[in-house]
This record gives sequence, C-alpha cells and structure tokens, in this order.
Amino acid sequence: MRPRIVVKIGSSSLTSSEGGLNMEAVGFYAGELASLRSAGYDVLLVTSGAVAAGFRKIGYASRPRQLHEKQAAAAVGQALLMRAYQNAFAGHGLTSAQILLTRTDFASRKRMNNASMTIDELLKQGVIPVINENDTVSIDELKFGDNDTLSALVANLVRAQQLLILTDMDGLYTADPRKSADAKRLDEIEEITAEIYSAAGGAGSSVGTGGMRSKIDAAKIATRGGVPVFIGQVKEEGDLLKALEHRGKGTYFATQLASLPVKKQWLGFTSSPLGQIIVDAGAEKALLHGGHSLLPVGVKRVEGHFHAGDVVEVRNAHDECIGRGIVNYDEEQLQAVLGLPTGEVVAKLGEVHRLEVIHRDEWITLK
Repeated sequence: MRPRIVVKIGSSSLTSSEGGLNMEAVGFYAGELASLRSAGYDVLLVTSGAVAAGFRKIGYASRPRQLHEKQAAAAVGQALLMRAYQNAFAGHGLTSAQILLTRTDFASRKRMNNASMTIDELLKQGVIPVINENDTVSIDELKFGDNDTLSALVANLVRAQQLLILTDMDGLYTADPRKSADAKRLDEIEEITAEIYSAAGGAGSSVGTGGMRSKIDAAKIATRGGVPVFIGQVKEEGDLLKALEHRGKGTYFATQLASLPVKKQWLGFTSSPLGQIIVDAGAEKALLHGGHSLLPVGVKRVEGHFHAGDVVEVRNAHDECIGRGIVNYDEEQLQAVLGLPTGEVVAKLGEVHRLEVIHRDEWITLK
C-alpha cells in the first residue's frame, strides 16, 4: 500500500481577502498535490473555503456572521470549490471526489467505518478525496475549527504517514512575528505543553475561522494517534514535497506513538462523554503508567448521569482530564461502591457483569 499523506489547506490560502476563490492558488496547490502523487504517495486533501468562496456570489458584501447566512454561502461555495478542484486536478490527469463530513459522522463508529471504506476504495482507484466539513448542515457547536481538527481526525482514520497543515504563517513562533522582533520560530516540537499553547495567537485572517491554537489542537490529536504533523507555508513549486521530507518552512510536531485503532480514535476524540469519574493518585498511576483497568477502589467521586456502556471522562485529583473510557457500571451502582475493594463490591452488589469500572481495552489515555 502506498504511504498516505493528508494535506489541509485553509480558507486564507485559497481565497482573496475580499472573498471568492483565487483560481491561481487552487491551481498551484493542485500541482503540489499532483507532485506528491507522482512521488508515490496517496494524497487526501482536507480543504476549507466553501463559505469564503460563496458569500460574494450569493450577494453578501462581506463574510456573513449569522449561521443561516454562512450555510447559504457554503451551499453555493462548495459547488464552486469542487468545480475548481476538479478542473485543476484534471489538468494533471487526476480525478477528485467530494466527501462532506460533520462531527456527528465521527461520533458514530459505524459512520467512521463507512467513511474509511469509501476513502480506501477511492485511493485504490487513484482518486484524490477532497474532504470538507458539511457547512450547510453543521452548527457552531459541532464545527471543526476551520477544518484543522477534521484534518487530524482524517489523518488518524486513514493511518497517514504525515499530516501537513498549510497556513499563511511559516510555523509556530515564541511570539507573534508580526508584532515582535524577538519572535523565534519553533522548528521542532517533541511535546505539546502549556508553553506551546501560550505561544499561539488568534486567527490570522478575516476569511478563516481557525488560528494557531486550533492547529496545535489538531497536532495534539494527530500525534496522539501516531501521525507526525507539519504546520507551515507552501508558497513555491516543490515546497510541499520539501515539507514532507522535513525540509519545509514551518514547525514539525514529532510523535513516538503507534497509530490508534478506529475504536480508540472514536473513544478519545469524537465520542460524547456523559459523566465524569474522579480517581485517586494510585488509580491515576495505574491507568497512565501501569496498563491497568480502573477498579472501584480507586474512584473518589462520580459526576453526571450515565449507564453501563456509556463513555465517561476520567479526571485526577487536580481536575485534569487523563482519559476516557467505556464504563461498566450505572452511575447509581458506582456511587454505591466508591473506594471499595473488589471483595466488598461483590458483597454489596452481588454478581456484576464486570468488576472493572473501565477495562483497559476500553480506555484511552489523553494526558
């Protein structure tokens, strides 16, 4: 199987500051992606730009702010965006396919599997999947943040060799280089820490919705799934291949982790936790470093309402999220056995389906 590369291109790279597609830019990026295909890679494109492409065409003087206006602009702009890509790729003898996704698609393991099989078949046939959020039906609470998160989820889903997030900045700096002469670029990042987040600023243009923070969030998801990430510029011919070869104009996020199974991806990044379980220091250590399951004896407190089989978030004594898991107890049952050793749990509840609150096979570490 050819190695897979996911490339994410934001609105600001594809449109003019006033709105509307920059056809020269679309053609340039299509050529760069075609060069990766020629170099032996399968390429998936995650693109923004539907709202920016459509709002002028629909008659708005500036990028709309109301949700229904954005959705209307996206309905017009998505067709324009895909037509531009199809024409641009056709010039390189390539066929492209449209895939529109929302967070609810990733929240369903069945839909995730269906999307994965569709992508596999398209790549097998030599087609370039062009993936965008389905802006026409998405609501603000479910959006991906200018598709940065979407690109990370896709990269994990297809077990990509690398995720390349293209932006108008040549990487992450210690401060905003547009405002500070002392700002220095961070070329390599081994671990995403609070200091890394503090270096990130807000959105860089009026046509996009994502800033550097959302790109770091995406890098965190992708690297947790075993996919290294590049965030930076591709401005000249050959820059995309250079970025892939670790010679790019940007910041590289490394990972030593293996790729995650689809179930773990869903559990960690797109499932909807219905409660919280707060654990003691011993349970935290066992979960994070011992590879153990969570037992009632390590549970200090329970919040929310959930049933066996639901996803819950696990937090430590400092209120830090350390992971998620599928719980084996109803909330009322777990409240009754907080902190009890296994023998007392059986004595109090009788025979239970599973003694573990969360089995290690249904757990993902997020800290």
